[in-house]
Amino acid sequence: MSASRQELMEKWLGQLAATPLDLSSIQPASSDASFRRYFRVKSRAGDSTFVVMDAPPEKENVLPFIEVAGVLAQAGVKAPAILAKSVEQGFLLLDDFGSRTFLSVLGGGGEEADEKAHAMYRCALSDLVHMQANAGTQTLPAYSPEKLRSEMDLFDEWFVGRHFGNALTDEEKNHLERIKASLVASATAEAQVFVHRDYHSRNLMVLGSESDPLKLGMLDFQDAVRGPLSYDVVSLLRDAYVEWPEDLTLDWAIRYWEMARKAGLAVPEDPSEFYRQFDFMGMQRHLKVLGIFARLFHRDGKDQYLNDLPLVLAYVRSVAHRYIAFKPLLLILDRLENRAVQVGYTF
Repeated sequence: MSASRQELMEKWLGQLAATPLDLSSIQPASSDASFRRYFRVKSRAGDSTFVVMDAPPEKENVLPFIEVAGVLAQAGVKAPAILAKSVEQGFLLLDDFGSRTFLSVLGGGGEEADEKAHAMYRCALSDLVHMQANAGTQTLPAYSPEKLRSEMDLFDEWFVGRHFGNALTDEEKNHLERIKASLVASATAEAQVFVHRDYHSRNLMVLGSESDPLKLGMLDFQDAVRGPLSYDVVSLLRDAYVEWPEDLTLDWAIRYWEMARKAGLAVPEDPSEFYRQFDFMGMQRHLKVLGIFARLFHRDGKDQYLNDLPLVLAYVRSVAHRYIAFKPLLLILDRLENRAVQVGYTF
């Protein structure tokens, strides 16, 4: 944060008479893949803390966050309350959800999930169903076919082109075009609901203390859209930051399917068709994520995301092995990584 930006933030905070703050207590809280930064500040009385979002107006727009926060509050979803705002300067004062992320409390994945992990995922899936069933989508942009497609194009440009320093052949481009078209068709055929777009272990907060009943809060929702019902389920269960065995992922996905049906959401009647949609949606998302993580490194210098590329790539390979339509993608990846082809399709 530049000195001038810091000074501007402190001046704004000092003018908030309704919430007297101890400006000497300001400390970095977190950052994310965007240009937003977050700071924690104490009240003058020292009995509470708040979070300040710093979103430089030339880089970020706080209006989507404000608008989506209103939609979630109306739906009874636990998202940070906006206590003060300066849209022109790009500052928001928010409730502090603490520092206990879903991921940090979970402690990582593994071959088996303990009772705590099962309880946490049941809670996250239940909250997701509640959000999808109650959050309005009238004011949200549509997750259009063009948007879905442009996200996957990041794979070509940044993962293949910049990360591997390679180029697709004309034949590979044609095969990939057909794969992308099938993924877009699958996504747009799904029921369209409120989509957080980053509903995963780093954006869910475990509220309260360890002795409190399990309750989750939600962050980083400003990019919400009206889109495919399976998108946020994939974000949670095929998380780029924590891995679980496929049979456990399937179990949790079917639990979601059961909860969604009870809530009246338009999931397919056949759970196997839902899981196919889940696989296809995951493929779209993970092709995008491979491109984004490569871009964050090569363009923005954020090398920490390189550590997460192998898991995302493993998700892509796992799904591609199950569907013969994705064989050309496996061949592309094998060429890039100089690996021998091993196939074992299910469908």
